[in-house]
Amino acid sequence: MTSHPHCSIVPPYLLLRLAQAEPSLAEAVRFALRDSMTVRQRRELTATRWPQGRRPSGGQAIVAWPLQSRAQSAPAPTERAVPADATPQRSVHDAQHGTTLPGVLVREEGGQASGDTAVDQAYDGLGATWHLLAEVFGRDSLDGQGLPLVGSVHYAQSYDNAFWDGEQMVFGDGDGIYFNGFTQSVDVIGHELAHGLTQYTAGLTYVGQSGALNESASDVWGSMVRQRVLGQTAEEADWLIGVGVFTDKVQGVALRSMAAPGTAYDDPVLGKDPQPATMAGYVVLPHDADNDNGGVHINSGIPNHAFYLFATALGGHSWERAGQVWYDTMTTRGLVPRDVSFAGFAAATLVSATTRYGEGSEVESALRSAWDQVGVDPADAVPPAPPAAGGPPEPPAWP
Repeated sequence: MTSHPHCSIVPPYLLLRLAQAEPSLAEAVRFALRDSMTVRQRRELTATRWPQGRRPSGGQAIVAWPLQSRAQSAPAPTERAVPADATPQRSVHDAQHGTTLPGVLVREEGGQASGDTAVDQAYDGLGATWHLLAEVFGRDSLDGQGLPLVGSVHYAQSYDNAFWDGEQMVFGDGDGIYFNGFTQSVDVIGHELAHGLTQYTAGLTYVGQSGALNESASDVWGSMVRQRVLGQTAEEADWLIGVGVFTDKVQGVALRSMAAPGTAYDDPVLGKDPQPATMAGYVVLPHDADNDNGGVHINSGIPNHAFYLFATALGGHSWERAGQVWYDTMTTRGLVPRDVSFAGFAAATLVSATTRYGEGSEVESALRSAWDQVGVDPADAVPPAPPAAGGPPEPPAWP
């Protein structure tokens, strides 16, 4: 197997089990795994933390080292505004079961429904994600500067995945036996687009704990997109990721559960959901593709569960306060290093919470409790050394 990571909605360990159990699907599944290497190479060519030196829209420069003083030193996030005439710029293409992207243009912004279910679901999901970012967080698309949202459907043959390749969304139709088409789950669309948001903001390295945070951030955004589409509060939501992706043949409800990591599926072929909910179950794995890059799809259950606990403790809509803390954390330049650990990310979220809502606020208290319940201690974050003299300060590299 390749040493490249697989940054798609379906974890590689699920695909490997499927290839071993179903000879009729083995060729298609192995192609999906090989294809991930090409996708990753494409993404690395296009994905930088702040492309061409651009800072994230609304990002704030922070130079504040000791943990206890970071909140006091951080400037309050500025109110952001999307231009009044801004709209999503969507285009959906048909790959016609090939791998040449983007494929044939089928529907573009403002166009009528195509009648192709996958095309129209992709169009709606791209829009739902854009509207969440614009209307709730004041961000004009993934890059904050109106990046067009491009999607391709009907990718390859029996393709059991969806992915963001650094420039656009790509959706497979599934094999029809274990997996359905990937456009029918709006949180899958939001999840993969959020990899693009992370690309343009925190740029979290896709390995180990920072990679698990990368995956978790996408689950957080995907869940918020779905909850907003359905008009659900945090208490009403099911907090599942990938509902509808499995066919009825699979004994499971979704790919992951943020409310109860480790319970999403338990199937004779696909195995049991391996996600831990707390650090007590943290899985230590080698940092290579054969082991999910150190368990990025596995250990993401821990920060996922922290966000769930945080959002439900606050009540109301998850995007109103809990989501705002995550957004500030991801878009405040210098607050989160690319290789941040769980403890470092938790510390950064507390900076965001106290900066926006105040020290001792209900939001800060709920956040501290959530991280404590999953066994992550923000105090374990290690402050960086001050930047060397004679050059501009670098973003903090703690821990």
